Amino acid sequence: MRQPILAANWKMNLGRPQEALDFLHRIRHPLGEIEGIDRVLCPPFTALSAVAEALSRSPIKVGAQNLHYEEKGAFTGEIAPAMIADLCAYVILGHSERRATGSLYETDAAINKKLRVALAHGLTPILCVGEKLDQKQRGETRAWISGQIRAALEGLSADQVAGCVIAYEPIWAIGTGQAATPADANQVILASIRATVAEVFGEVPARAVRVQYGGSVSVENIAEFMRMPEIDGALVGGASLKMDYVELVRQAAAAKH
Repeated sequence: MRQPILAANWKMNLGRPQEALDFLHRIRHPLGEIEGIDRVLCPPFTALSAVAEALSRSPIKVGAQNLHYEEKGAFTGEIAPAMIADLCAYVILGHSERRATGSLYETDAAINKKLRVALAHGLTPILCVGEKLDQKQRGETRAWISGQIRAALEGLSADQVAGCVIAYEPIWAIGTGQAATPADANQVILASIRATVAEVFGEVPARAVRVQYGGSVSVENIAEFMRMPEIDGALVGGASLKMDYVELVRQAAAAKH
């Protein structure tokens, strides 16, 4: 049985170390007591070290929001994998806000390089995939996401793929308040993500890889998503910046078990 996983993407929020620690102080104890679900907090790089130190003896894990695929060099403003490998267990890669569909123009080839270097440094990638609204309306969701999966995972072994986390985030639902229905998200994950992984890497990693849903997840809808058999968790954005994030994780754990 796949262990559920909830990851909090703080994005460009709570970036000052003290404000991150103040929020962490409020959620750490009740969040740490929730059992049966992996909890990951992904702060901005400016607060990463402080959060990692505060959670060093906690069951709550830490993730980064990105990394560069080069080990070092003349890449002003970038973060090398070795810079975060001792601080994190996870790293978010391929988020739509960083892909060619967002504002920073990351390509599938670059995301593939990032996955490879993350795994080489012992980090678990949270690979984001998802379609735009016009692609959904044209019926291209399955083909688009399948292509993203193939490109991102190219060259990986079946065991490496099985150990990754994939986040299905329909771009049209991120930060809009408009979520996919749980049944639709479940079907996309089954037909586009697990089916593609099975075709390329085999049925075992397809059943083993954990797949999250992300896109306007809230306390009000998380249980419905977690009751779906193919959904193993969520990548949470805005809702992870509030105190009711603890209740969201609690409901997710209860619904899955």
